[in-house]
Amino acid sequence: MSASYTPIPTSDTDIVQTTEKERSSRKSKTLRNRILIAVACVIVLFVTFKAGQYSARRSLPSDPGCPTVPEPSIPDNKKPIPTPKPNNTMPHGGKRSVGYFVNWGIYGRKFPPSLIPVDDLTHILYAFANVKPDSGEVFLSDLWSDQDIHYPGDSWNDVGTNLYGNFKAIYKLKEQNRHLKVLLSIGGWTYSPSFHPIVVNPAARAKFVESSVKILEDYGLDGLDVDYEYPGNEEQAAGYVELLRELREALDRHEHAKGHGAHFALTIAAPCGPDHYRKLHVAEMDRYLDFWNLMAYDFSGSWDKIANHQANLYGQPISAAEAVDFYISNGVRKDKIVLGIPLYGRSFANTQGPGTPFSGIGQGSWEAGVYDYRALPLPGSYTHRDEKNIASWTYNYATKEMVSFDSEEVAKWKGEYIKHKGLGGSMFWELSGDKGCSREGMEGGPGKEPQEGQSLVKIVKDAMGGLEQSPNWLWYNQSKFDNMRSGMA
Repeated sequence: MSASYTPIPTSDTDIVQTTEKERSSRKSKTLRNRILIAVACVIVLFVTFKAGQYSARRSLPSDPGCPTVPEPSIPDNKKPIPTPKPNNTMPHGGKRSVGYFVNWGIYGRKFPPSLIPVDDLTHILYAFANVKPDSGEVFLSDLWSDQDIHYPGDSWNDVGTNLYGNFKAIYKLKEQNRHLKVLLSIGGWTYSPSFHPIVVNPAARAKFVESSVKILEDYGLDGLDVDYEYPGNEEQAAGYVELLRELREALDRHEHAKGHGAHFALTIAAPCGPDHYRKLHVAEMDRYLDFWNLMAYDFSGSWDKIANHQANLYGQPISAAEAVDFYISNGVRKDKIVLGIPLYGRSFANTQGPGTPFSGIGQGSWEAGVYDYRALPLPGSYTHRDEKNIASWTYNYATKEMVSFDSEEVAKWKGEYIKHKGLGGSMFWELSGDKGCSREGMEGGPGKEPQEGQSLVKIVKDAMGGLEQSPNWLWYNQSKFDNMRSGMA
């Protein structure tokens, strides 16, 4: 009942004098009011005291005996999982599965981040950032793709400076798949000539390091991948070592600032051609690298006079196994070597097959002479294999076109080689060329029509063994983007 409710008398004995009743009521109300006022005063005094105490605590100078004001709390799903640095031993006992994601893949190829096969990968190499040859500054090559395009679920009404594009979408994948790491790949074949003046210039190297680490923090990355193709002389090879050393030192400082659990990887795209890898200071470079991604493809192509295998494991004149053995003999641990596998095939026209002359190249999928694996084997062609050299190709007896590519069988053999050799894993150029998903809105036509088959990424993963599960990093409190600083909350 309400406190103001007064029972109605039910008998004469319940009736009291009106004057006595009113006097008693007034006394009761006065006493109650005094008690309420006293309680309110006590509460005000207590709140004032605590506020002053809190204010005084915040203004105290920082010293070893006084705790500083903590950083804003991190939600549980953003907190790093403590783990040892993975460049000392094979992390978590598994293999790396590394896939290049190209920022131009979202256009004609219709391959956005949502199609990345996250269950079959441990690392994404985001390709490519460019570099200014005069200053050494690293910069993103396509801001619309990298940071601006809005994907489903992105708002157009957010307040502040916010990140969208591929990098936001990939960060969301990292949140949902804590084993998935993303590294920014800098350079590539097209941009590599800009490296030559930078690696021999200390000031340019310093700018390269500063700007690349800043991009790492701004865009929520787990490391850097240097794709320098290739040092051409001793001065450039020595400068390459210095660049890697300075990058490693800067990443170590960044890790220290982040705290326990942070590790930012440093990798490179390494050549498999003897003319290139013999120029490298392999043992010195290896000190600073988490792992080496061997580009075990493009052994033969339109630049040759004889049609040949482009990604053979064994054989001559170039082979993947020979390159693997070279790096091992020069001090690289087996479990730091990641074997590259192509998700495309190279065409040779007017030829009788491997080891014979050719004239011209086929139309390709997106560039002349190069077909996506997802479009192979071409209609009307037959698949062949070389069990001795671990290679495969298709041949059309009517058009006399040969396409050197890795079939499902060869992919399985390469996965088994990685396992039995004790290598660190597999790398794929590049993910949009694989089979396994439909491409809404992609144009069709010769060289683009998808063919039946399985994903090579998955086949190799299954053959080489389980994947390593070291955690990614999600806390970027110094990012220039408001939503990245907040963990995309």
